[in-house]
Amino acid sequence: MEKRGPVLHIVVVGFHHKKGCQVEFSYPPLKPGEGHDSHSLPEEWKYLPFLALPDGAHNYQEDTVFFHLPPRCGDRTTVYGVSCYRQIEAKALKVRQADITRETVQKSVCVLSQLPLYGLLQAKLQLITHAYFEEKDFSQISILKELYDHMNSSLGNTSLEGSQVYLGLSPRDLVLHFRHKVLILFKLILLEKKVLFYISPVNRLVGALMTVLSLFPGMIEHGLSDCSQYRPRKSISEDAGLQENTPRLDDYVSVSAADASNANLGMGKGDRKMEGDNSLEGQKANVPFSQAEKTCNGAQSSNGTMQRLKVPSRASPASSESDWETLDPSILEESNLKEGEHENPASEQAGNLRSKGLSSEGLPITVQPQANTGHTVLVQGLVSGLEEDQYGMPLAIFTKGYLCLPYMALQQHHLLSDVTVRGFVAGATNILFRQQKHLSDAIVEIEDAHVQIHDPELRKILNPTTADLRFSDYLVKHVTENRDDVFLDGTGWEGGDEWIRAQFSAYLHALLAAVLQPDNEKILSDFGTGFVTAWKNTHNYRVWNSNKHPALAEVNSSHPFQGQYSVSDVKLSLLEEPSQVQNQQCHHGFPLSHTQPKVLGTKCWFGRMLLTISGAIFL
Repeated sequence: MEKRGPVLHIVVVGFHHKKGCQVEFSYPPLKPGEGHDSHSLPEEWKYLPFLALPDGAHNYQEDTVFFHLPPRCGDRTTVYGVSCYRQIEAKALKVRQADITRETVQKSVCVLSQLPLYGLLQAKLQLITHAYFEEKDFSQISILKELYDHMNSSLGNTSLEGSQVYLGLSPRDLVLHFRHKVLILFKLILLEKKVLFYISPVNRLVGALMTVLSLFPGMIEHGLSDCSQYRPRKSISEDAGLQENTPRLDDYVSVSAADASNANLGMGKGDRKMEGDNSLEGQKANVPFSQAEKTCNGAQSSNGTMQRLKVPSRASPASSESDWETLDPSILEESNLKEGEHENPASEQAGNLRSKGLSSEGLPITVQPQANTGHTVLVQGLVSGLEEDQYGMPLAIFTKGYLCLPYMALQQHHLLSDVTVRGFVAGATNILFRQQKHLSDAIVEIEDAHVQIHDPELRKILNPTTADLRFSDYLVKHVTENRDDVFLDGTGWEGGDEWIRAQFSAYLHALLAAVLQPDNEKILSDFGTGFVTAWKNTHNYRVWNSNKHPALAEVNSSHPFQGQYSVSDVKLSLLEEPSQVQNQQCHHGFPLSHTQPKVLGTKCWFGRMLLTISGAIFL
């Protein structure tokens, strides 16, 4: 069998007025033995059409999406998807096919890749998508086949160590927008919390989310290979005898952020017709998943080392093609089932842990490393399985059921409450995701640069220390003060994208070095005692701490901005705290008035600051 290139498939997804989103072309075919124009999909990739043609796309002339697909049977790594969407008036087409009945034609051209080269793929794909639409004849597919060959030849020897990995991901813009809150986003992900990003259009969503991840050393390059290990919901339509008592869904449609802002809550996709009468959405059934692993195309896996999540033995409602943009609210309000209620034999669980280098108690153990012949400075992770550098980077955050989904389709909503998913960093444009606050720990509203943390205890843990405030202010000042120079000549270092990533790398290395020091309570207090305690309970910390990293001995184990309290710190705290205390309680436990949250909150904080200053003066 010939070696595959980094690009697996070129796919065209269109919107059919009756069937909704569907694959119209794939090269090579998504399923061996099928034609290029086959609509059938591998079970693992059943959400591909909805990811490639995002919810609310009809509100924009063009858009770009980054998304992740789970590995197919026999593969072990995430499939990285980039999709360029466009729409064109039907009357402008030279060749109008019989099934084109609407005034506009909406299609996406997608690249499915084995390499996380989001910006690079986007740049190439946008040009081809434009040319494909300029043909005004979608039967002309030769340009797509040429794209497949060109990408595989040009990207075949691409290294993941260069700056091209970060093309289009600008930490500078992130800091300019979120300012001091960037560090809070960084820490939320370190704690492996359920973080939902929200905005429309989707290109702003995926850009902000992936830029935050680019602040973690090595994360984009080597840390996402296990970030989409989930099992799609089993389609009820495949089960016989389960098509009774189908509820009407005419009243339930998806609502994108753009739709909500236009107060057009009754239409999910413009003039797309809902066919709720034939919908299977919302059916409940106690049909267990097959306990045996499914095989691809009827063939058994060639080895037994595939990393699979155990699927809970319960059925999940799923939609048919005709109601692809509807959602039964009962699904959203479905209470999370306790993990203990699902079949999970202890012997099987212990076997899975042993196969991944973990003890039966869930704690990682140390095994001998194996050199990775393809890299000189990276080695295979002892427990994580990721390619790690001498500091243990990237951290094993997106492993063991912690998902990274830059864009989530409405059909994937069940993943937020799936018992096999322990957490996620996900992006959504549909307002229904944002309304279900109980399914996440934090909602990041990108438009307003607002980070909404639901749990008061988590807010307390993430409350920035004085050293953290100095670090954040250092970033903001350098980005704003050097703004013109960097944009004019592109040669600026301080305040530039690579400089910002270097600061976060230094921050994380200092934190890792600090936890290794004996009697380190004072040192760790600069990072936040509560934060460090919570972080030590995460999976990524236990995996990292299970191995030796001698290179950290050369790293300064103090917070980069540790030091004595000063008047400038008071100014920083006064600037930061009023935004933190909104919708919270005063120091003495009295709720803030709805009419005076900022004033009273600032007074409470100012009182605490006076006590802190006076204490510092007399020490």
